[in-house]
Amino acid sequence: MQGLADTRSKNANVRGARATLTLGYVVLLLCGCLAMVPIACGAGRIPERRAGAATPGPELKSATREAFERYVRLTEERNQAELARGTNLLWVDGLPPGERDAAYVALKRGEVEMKKLQTRESGAAIPCPEGIIHHWAGLVFIPGVKLDDVLFILEDYNRHSVYFAPDVEQSRILSRDGDHLRVFLRFRRHKVITVVLDTEHDVRYYRDAPDRAHSRSSAIRIAEVKNAGQKDESEKPPGDDDGFLWGMETWWRMEERDGGVYLQSEVASLTRDIPAGLAWMIGPFIKSIPRETLSATLNSARKAVEARVAAGK
Repeated sequence: MQGLADTRSKNANVRGARATLTLGYVVLLLCGCLAMVPIACGAGRIPERRAGAATPGPELKSATREAFERYVRLTEERNQAELARGTNLLWVDGLPPGERDAAYVALKRGEVEMKKLQTRESGAAIPCPEGIIHHWAGLVFIPGVKLDDVLFILEDYNRHSVYFAPDVEQSRILSRDGDHLRVFLRFRRHKVITVVLDTEHDVRYYRDAPDRAHSRSSAIRIAEVKNAGQKDESEKPPGDDDGFLWGMETWWRMEERDGGVYLQSEVASLTRDIPAGLAWMIGPFIKSIPRETLSATLNSARKAVEARVAAGK
């Protein structure tokens, strides 16, 4: 009997150890994956992973990068076709009449209207091996403002750390040639852990008509920051990191009508994949982060524009 008791005790210890390891792995994955920061950016080019670099985290592989670039290219073609058409430029305009009317009523109440998107190729989903593509569109209405008020806030990158705090910690314009800008943004995202990303973006603005404009921005560099704010702060080489954010693409549209401005942002971002065995547990939560961040970005933009107008600037 003592031998049987010892065996049971050992088995219980093994099960307990396995449970502890599994829980620890889940926590690590949560800490890694909850820090994804969908921000407005995008030309669809992701830096190659540095050959021979050692890293304990996931590796950005060429197949993952190429899949995202193909996804972005097709999304860009669709955006260009819609802009060339010049009508029904907001995603809610494509809804059935009843749903469209309800969406506009919600926008007038101050709500953010969101939609999950998926770009397809010849009717089929675009596979992204060992990565996840997150694709959302959001829309807000800002009453009592002009298109120029919205453009001023969006282009005022030196103060984005004020307008979009706390997600944007540092911001500055690196160079500007008319409506073509190169900007630096440091993003900080806190959820379970804090993740800091240094990013550079290539941004272009287009005035399509007196009452319409759009912009296209590209995250041309994304680097995870280790020990941010400390004396030993350093950047991990792009692609040799924890896979919190590997790529980000954004398409902004602005339309002045109905006594205000409609502001729409469409974002496609690339992150590491989730192991299949844990997708049921982690997947739903992770996939809410891009949606929540885009909604917060649009709300912050609206507040910044309204504050500027209220101050009489």
